[in-house]
Amino acid sequence: MFEVVIGLEVHVQLNTKTKLFCSCPTSFNHKQNTNTCPTCLALPGALPVLNKEVLHKSIMLGTAIDATINKISYFDRKSYFYPDSPSAYQITQLYTPIVEHGKLEIDFEDGSSKIIRVNRAHIEADAGKNIHDGDISKVDLNRAGTPLLEIVSEPDMRSAEEAILYLKKLHSIIRYLDIGDANMQEGSFRVDVNVSIRPKGDENLYTRVEIKNINSFKFIQKAIEVEVIRQSEAWEDGVYDDEICQETRLFDQVKQETRSMRGKEEAADYRYFPEPDLLKVVVTDEMHETYSKIPELPDEKKERFVKEYGMNPYNAMVITSSVETAHFFESMMEEGISAKNAITWLTVELPSRLKGDVNITNSPVGSKKLALLVKRIEDKTISGKAAKEVLDYMMENVDAEVDTTIEKLGLKQVSDSGAIEAMCDEIINANQDKVEQYKAGKEKLFGFFVGQVMKASKGSANPQAVNEILKKKLG
Repeated sequence: MFEVVIGLEVHVQLNTKTKLFCSCPTSFNHKQNTNTCPTCLALPGALPVLNKEVLHKSIMLGTAIDATINKISYFDRKSYFYPDSPSAYQITQLYTPIVEHGKLEIDFEDGSSKIIRVNRAHIEADAGKNIHDGDISKVDLNRAGTPLLEIVSEPDMRSAEEAILYLKKLHSIIRYLDIGDANMQEGSFRVDVNVSIRPKGDENLYTRVEIKNINSFKFIQKAIEVEVIRQSEAWEDGVYDDEICQETRLFDQVKQETRSMRGKEEAADYRYFPEPDLLKVVVTDEMHETYSKIPELPDEKKERFVKEYGMNPYNAMVITSSVETAHFFESMMEEGISAKNAITWLTVELPSRLKGDVNITNSPVGSKKLALLVKRIEDKTISGKAAKEVLDYMMENVDAEVDTTIEKLGLKQVSDSGAIEAMCDEIINANQDKVEQYKAGKEKLFGFFVGQVMKASKGSANPQAVNEILKKKLG
């Protein structure tokens, strides 16, 4: 009955060493209010000076989303009064942003795709941070003046699923370009969601609600879903105009509901005007040529993996969605192993053993160790089951090496046909009644004989050799 209309505003903290308009460091693990100066504290007489590195990173993003990079752009003042904004205004880009008219393609599990238009990406200065401690509120201005890129989509998404696919693709691009760490928990990838509904077939845009301060993809999806239900029920009950107004809402993760925070301001409320303390921003031809040379992005890497390694598109998408996983995989492939086995051990076995704060970047078992473990399966030194034991041991013992662990645990696979044949003879002689049953047609007993030989060898016999020898001996 209803169609959902979603637009997203994403604030990305750029990983420059210094702030947008001053030389204060952008690291936040320092004592509160120590990374500050007259400029980011907005003291009288202090003037901003643009950090060129922010311009360079903006060009990289614009190139990645196939956008127009304006050769001339301007800064504007956005007035608002908050404790974490010492100047009572924010320097941003409203009228002429650095990046405009881009696009981003999202991929669905069924192999289809959709283009989401990106209206703009503009540079702006971040505010400080309010810290609420009981009845007392404190302000830390270490973050004030940190460079942000605000990336604004068109309202092209029609479901929570599409919104999450867009955000994950954008998050991945930011990481591939290495222009920000995009850590949602630390607030360096912040998302504001604009949601409205309309009757299917209606092209009008109705009242939109903005949901702010959601710090995970899971909660963003849930916030959209519950807000759509709220608006749909209001429409069906005939109270849409009374209950749905243009406002900012918060998502309550415990109650699983959105809650009104404040009325949504219009542009006029912010009293925008051109920033008087900054010159126009000029992107030279040389600058554009230098910073538009960007690294291979997820979609390009995915296509290359499909062609180069013969993997299916879904596996290629899973591996390339994270730059760390993609680099880990490529490092494994340098060791001459099969892509199929590398995918299994990288996407199934290793992740199942990464607990707590341990992830692929700080895993005790790196790409070369995991590749060697896979190689030992492929050259039949150990079985797949034994390899899992080796991996378990190495996850607990950081300095352990693959070959020494195999020896230490006694997991080296027996491939000597003579030794395996002797074990098969022993099992067959000890179970003549089952041999007769097998020969009489009870073929399921073959698994019994394989199991007994593997048990006798303590799992070290080559399963393929065991199967072949037993088939010959049992007829």
